[in-house]
Parts: sequence; C-alpha cells; structure tokens
Amino acid sequence: MKNFVYQNPTKIIFGEGTINQIGKEIKESGINKVLMIYGGGSILKNGVYDQIIESLNQYEIDYVEISGVQPNPVLSKVQEAINKAKEENVEGLLAVGGGSVYDSAKAIGLGCKYEGNVWDFYERKEKPKASIPIFGVLTISATGSEMNAGSVITNEAENKKWSVGTPLNFPKVSVIDPSVQSSLPANQTANTAIDTMAHVFELYFDGTQNVDVLMEYSEGIIRTTMKHVKILLEDPKNYQSRAQLAWCATLGLNGSNGVGRSGGDWSSHNIEHSLSALYGVSHGSGLAIVFPAWMKYVYKENIDMFERFAEQIFNITEGSKQEKALKGIEELKSFFSGINAPVTLKEIGIKYEDLGKIADNAAMLAPIGTLKKLEREDILEILKIAYE
Repeated sequence: MKNFVYQNPTKIIFGEGTINQIGKEIKESGINKVLMIYGGGSILKNGVYDQIIESLNQYEIDYVEISGVQPNPVLSKVQEAINKAKEENVEGLLAVGGGSVYDSAKAIGLGCKYEGNVWDFYERKEKPKASIPIFGVLTISATGSEMNAGSVITNEAENKKWSVGTPLNFPKVSVIDPSVQSSLPANQTANTAIDTMAHVFELYFDGTQNVDVLMEYSEGIIRTTMKHVKILLEDPKNYQSRAQLAWCATLGLNGSNGVGRSGGDWSSHNIEHSLSALYGVSHGSGLAIVFPAWMKYVYKENIDMFERFAEQIFNITEGSKQEKALKGIEELKSFFSGINAPVTLKEIGIKYEDLGKIADNAAMLAPIGTLKKLEREDILEILKIAYE
C-alpha cells in the first residue's frame, strides 16, 4: 500500500424517514438562509419537497429556490445560481437530488466566493480558496457526490465536461433516505449500479500492488451492487435492496475505496464525459459502453488483475490467464446488457465516422489514464472496440 492521509468530513444521516432532520442540521451549523437547488421537479411529486420545506420552516431557516438542474449539469445553470445566491445573500446551499444537483451545488459554492468565472477552477487556471457550506438530501444514488470532494460540470459552449476536486467541496451533511428512490424508473436504477461499479473499477484497475484489503473491499461492493440491482429491477420497492445499493454507491467513491492506491485510472470516465458533452448520453449508459472496451484494450498491462476480476466476480476458473481475463470482460458486458443498458456506441445512434470527433474531444486532456497512458490514437481504438 502507498502512504495516505484519509479524512472525510461529511456527516451521513441514512435511513427511512430521515429527511425531516435536514433543518436541524442546517440550524446547528449556524446557517439561517439557504439556496435550495433541485432538478426537474420529481421532488414535488414524491413528497420530498414538502418534507424539506416543513423541516426548514420548523427550524426557521429562510430559503430561496432554483430548479431545472439537468443530468450532465451545465455551466450556464451554475452561473445563474451563483448570481442568485449572491443577490440573495444566502449563507449555505441545499442540494436536493442526485449527483448532478450535488455537483452543481459544489460549483455554486466555489463561485459564491470567487469574483471570476467559476470555470477557471475546472480549467485549472485558478485554485479554489473558499466555498459556502453545502448540505444535501440525496434522491438518486449513483455518483457518490453526496460524500466526496468532486464536481463534474459541462461547459456547453465549449463541449467540455470537466471536473474539479477540492476539500472545500465536501458537503457538511447529506441525508440519504433510500425509500424515496423506490419510484425511480428502471433505467435510472440500472444506471445507479453501472455508475457505482465504474467508480470501483477506476480504483480497482489502477495497477496498484499489495492492496489486498482494498481489492476484497472493491469486490464486495461490486458483487453486492450486482446482486441488489437485479432484485430491484424485479421488485423496485424492496427497501433493503434500495438501502444496500444506495450505500454501495456512496462507498464506491467516498474515498474509502481509494486509500493506499494510485488515485484511480479514470480514462474511461474521461472518454465517457466526451460522449455526454457531445451527445447528451446519460453517464451510466456511456460507462456501460466504454468500460468493457477500455478493459479489452488495456488488460494485458496487468493481466493478473483482470484474471482475478474474472475469478472473483464471475467465478471463471478454467482457461489461461488471457482466456479468463477476456471471458470476465465479456461477462461484464453481458451483465450490463442483461440490465437493459446499451453496450455499443452503435446502439445509441453514434455514427462510426464521428469516432474521430469524440477522440479529439477526449484527447484535450491527454495523456489520460494510469494503468496505461492513453493518447488520441489509443482513445480512438477504444471507441472502435466500443462501436459494435
């Protein structure tokens, strides 16, 4: 294991019936006015909004709202919210939704304490120095943003879906009530599983040696995720499976799975971000397509790790190292297909002649990856594997 420092300051309040605690948590932090940020309005239909407003009123927290945060959240909405937060002199932010809302809140928090364009942080032109406090109520598990320091935003004017990570981004408190996720469409439940697994894969396959405890930890998250997403696709209101899938999503990217490792590979995420930026592909769908293709391209860089994956996740024990590794990759692709996720670019309508454009977009950050450093030519080859 490599040397590490691990600290996660986010307080998690987890379980059914916990949303009404958010007002108390905000009040005890000395915050009297918040900007509440949410998406398309599902929280108005499932009772979450009413529970939050009741809790804010109970603890005399003043609030203003901004809605309309979309999947693959965009810079223009972030800037709109920054302007409103400054005009209203809010003291904190309340994210209500999934990873897109949390990621937006993190960007808004940084922008509230910065006189320039918040995109400067994503371009690495400036380093964040301050934020206003962030609280959250999670309604869609997947990204782990409720308990980590990352934020991914799309600059729609420049077709750049880029990230920033800073300890300033950690939410102070996140409430996770898995029961409110029981009404999610099947595709969003599947995307929760895919995103969770992809986060674990990025760390699992980064090539770090002598991390046995972390390999076991990662494999436990993967197997648990696979088990419970299948249950939920048959029985969406199964609370125990909702709870376990939700907590897997949080553990997958709250830092605990990354200690002692090399920081993760992240090239699959970077390639997928280009699909989202250019075509609006949902993150989970894009990852289901890209990750098996990346695996097939790089597995020889550490064949023992891919052999272990095949053995531990899919119980593949027959054949040579290469045969087992490749079989494991195919089984993963079959699993994604079995939960009705797309597994080729052709399935989602991407034209073969556009692969170069996608590679160009992803290569703006090249070289990418840890297990194997990828340049544009490598990215293009992965996209060709992913095509069909």
